[in-house]
Amino acid sequence: MRDAVIVQAVRTPIGKGKPNGALAGTHPVELLAHTLRALVDRSGVDPALVDDVIGGCVSQVGEQAMNTTRYAWLSAGLPDSVPAVTVDRQCGSSQQAVHFAAQGVISGAYDLVVACGVESMSRVPMGSNVLPGSDPFGPGVAARFPEGLIPQGVSAELIAAKWSLTRERMDAFAAGSHAKAAAADFSGEIVPVGGFSTDESVRPGTTTEILAGLKPAFVNPAYAERFPQIDWSVTAGNSSPTNDGAAAVLITTGETAARLGLRPLARLHSFAVTGSDPLLMLTGVIPATEKVLRRAGLTPDDIDLFEVNEAFASVVLAWLQETGADPAKVNVNGGALALGHPLGASGARITTTLVNAMRQRGARYGLQTMCEAGGLANALILENLR
Repeated sequence: MRDAVIVQAVRTPIGKGKPNGALAGTHPVELLAHTLRALVDRSGVDPALVDDVIGGCVSQVGEQAMNTTRYAWLSAGLPDSVPAVTVDRQCGSSQQAVHFAAQGVISGAYDLVVACGVESMSRVPMGSNVLPGSDPFGPGVAARFPEGLIPQGVSAELIAAKWSLTRERMDAFAAGSHAKAAAADFSGEIVPVGGFSTDESVRPGTTTEILAGLKPAFVNPAYAERFPQIDWSVTAGNSSPTNDGAAAVLITTGETAARLGLRPLARLHSFAVTGSDPLLMLTGVIPATEKVLRRAGLTPDDIDLFEVNEAFASVVLAWLQETGADPAKVNVNGGALALGHPLGASGARITTTLVNAMRQRGARYGLQTMCEAGGLANALILENLR
């Protein structure tokens, strides 16, 4: 059977998703174009050989409308003969792009493919793709969930309540993420943008004492009445910020890599996607992890490094309790609480960071998983080849 290997992976530094953020002046098409150009240049591959470019983006409206991935490829000056598509699996959009790319290579549909993602949350704010007064769910969903679906922040609160996660534990986890990110070496994965080369949301001096001073971010009287078990302990400090960024991964077969003189970095070993309760929508990482391990014939003890997207501290802490994974193996270079979460870019960004961390630490297996709106999750296992 054909395999799928990563031969290059790059990302931009992550900017704050604010009008004065370091990347706020960069159009999302240009942000992704810069990343794609760097991917091609670093790999040395002939871009005309690429069979497809699969990109993730969540808010596909305004400057991120009209198949952003295609126009980023063209803006990068790359061959117009290469097609491109933009997919949306919410926060896991570009991880899904990685899955689709690898699965296409394994099936024989592709020989060489790019998986990537972008999100400019400063220029296209989260939720911009929902028109005022519109109903994106429809009457069937309303009938199935008559009390209504809830915002992700409230879901994070429900997770904290269900798993008895205190504010102190969540703040401590967030402070640890900043400390790890501040100490990490990302030089091998970051492609500077206009002289900007550092993840802007990382705060090296973050402490639990500082985080303790923040107010709960999602308090709502209506939800307080509906969910009396909530203690309202999710804050801006133990939630991921809004951000701008892009990432890209080049995927091929081992045979094609050898023929083109490309050196494989990691094999895409196993994949899984799951659905879960759309109210506790962020818990899908738990069954997704179980599913991908089962498919791979591995256990948590076999995995050397885990990347669990830090949408909220409560998500990762609940995942740790359920899987029994070693906390010392989780997000060793920090996560989205510190680095940031540019929605459509985060999946490919995490893949890039995981490949980098596996090479730095000589890890054999790495597992990546992400929660997604609507009660979805992706999971992926990588095997180090260097």
